[in-house]
Amino acid sequence: MGSGVEQHFRKEEISFLKQVEEWVEEVRLQYAPVLTNYLDPRQQFIVEAIVGQYDDVRYYFDGGYIDAERKRCMICPDYYEPTLEDFENALFHIQYPKKFATLGHGKILGSLMSLGFDRSLIGDIISNGEDWQLFCAQNMKEYIKQQLEKIGKVAVRLEEVDYTKLIVPVDHWTNIQTVVSSLRLDTVIASVFNVSRQRSKEMIESGKVKVNWTEENRPDFLLEILDIVSIRGYGRLQIQKIEGRTKKDKIKIELGLLEKNKK
Repeated sequence: MGSGVEQHFRKEEISFLKQVEEWVEEVRLQYAPVLTNYLDPRQQFIVEAIVGQYDDVRYYFDGGYIDAERKRCMICPDYYEPTLEDFENALFHIQYPKKFATLGHGKILGSLMSLGFDRSLIGDIISNGEDWQLFCAQNMKEYIKQQLEKIGKVAVRLEEVDYTKLIVPVDHWTNIQTVVSSLRLDTVIASVFNVSRQRSKEMIESGKVKVNWTEENRPDFLLEILDIVSIRGYGRLQIQKIEGRTKKDKIKIELGLLEKNKK
């Protein structure tokens, strides 16, 4: 991989770029497909940028349903046509005492992480406002089913279901266009959620902000296209397009906004 490619990505993304190159090399040498674990939107963007350079290799994404954020990728020879079954997604419905308890995305994910599960083996966690479901890799489903018996203090049971029983998520993303003085993490959060820069900085440094599902405590972290930012107590945003600069040298961006508890 030449430095010409690397210069377009963050230093912390270089190891993933090299992993994608290794997958491509494996496909070209073995003439067989490679199935990745779940990738976040930013990682999917990187796969498209790297694999798209090769005429004899293709890539396909699937996360279990059309609007999935986290998806597995099939990198394969150009003649290969994968089926949905090839992506090996398993779907669980989380059974819990709804009359006496409530669940949340953070609680479910936190419980899985506390059991030592790698985030890349877990797909989307979705809800219709009452019911909860999660996707995971087929080869991990039995282990997850055995291990996840409680979410917080709530006793749960995982029931594997087929895709005909997929619930309709109630997330309401709003697409907006705005301008920011920079793509610094603290600047974007302050602008989008109408809080002070100081307050934004405090939230970041106290561990309340994640970028692509990983805690980020650097206020000066520079956001890029397709990054998803989660702010505890506020919601999520995704940088969808960077459209250039205004005459006053501010940056025009298009983003998706999912505000907490907004229906």
